[in-house]
Amino acid sequence: MEYRSLTPAEYDDIASRIVYEDNHLLIFNKRCGEIVQGDKTGDEPLSETLKAFVAMRDSKPGQVFMGVPHRLDRPVCGICIFAKTSKALERLNAMFRDGSVHKSYVAMCCAAPPESEGLLEDWMERNERLNKSFVTRKPGPKAKLAKLKYKYLGPTEHYHLVEVELLTGRHHQIRCQLAHLGCPIKGDLKYGAPRSNRDGGICLQANNVTLLHPVKKIPLSFRLSLPDAWKVSGMESTA
Repeated sequence: MEYRSLTPAEYDDIASRIVYEDNHLLIFNKRCGEIVQGDKTGDEPLSETLKAFVAMRDSKPGQVFMGVPHRLDRPVCGICIFAKTSKALERLNAMFRDGSVHKSYVAMCCAAPPESEGLLEDWMERNERLNKSFVTRKPGPKAKLAKLKYKYLGPTEHYHLVEVELLTGRHHQIRCQLAHLGCPIKGDLKYGAPRSNRDGGICLQANNVTLLHPVKKIPLSFRLSLPDAWKVSGMESTA
């Protein structure tokens, strides 16, 4: 199978954003605006771009496997996990289902949460037509329980940083639950932010993932630095 040729600039950009790679995994730093897997827009997803990159880099004549065990919303940035073998994909799918992949996020919010830390438990329903989720007052036939832990990290010049640990994986869960708490994410017009970001994204980064390697069974942990504009004064940079 032939893949498209990446331009030198595209090739260098993709190479610079690979956080980790071996025969089974590719951990990638996704930008807001990029889609992980193909959708109705017809825009090229990262799964296909990464196939083209690997085919070019490795002079691979056959088909490149790039499985998608989890997704980040298009306007979200940060760590995204891809599987380079079917064995890794099958095991990662099971790990995401049973909650053994631990993910945390940092959100820049328009307001501070009412408490310095807490557990949010809400019943949420997804509206497919609007591509939006809503918190409901009580469980119903379409409602799913959504859980997350949050911790207030402090103020930036105009906004507030909140760290989030996902305990369930619902549609738009962080965006919906933080908005329901009164803390919409900067740039997230769909969930109550007053204005958009220039890049069309929202200020939500998947910045920390911890898991056992699905094949080698060794512990792996990855953390990204926050964009400079997001950092609370005195916050240490992480890599």
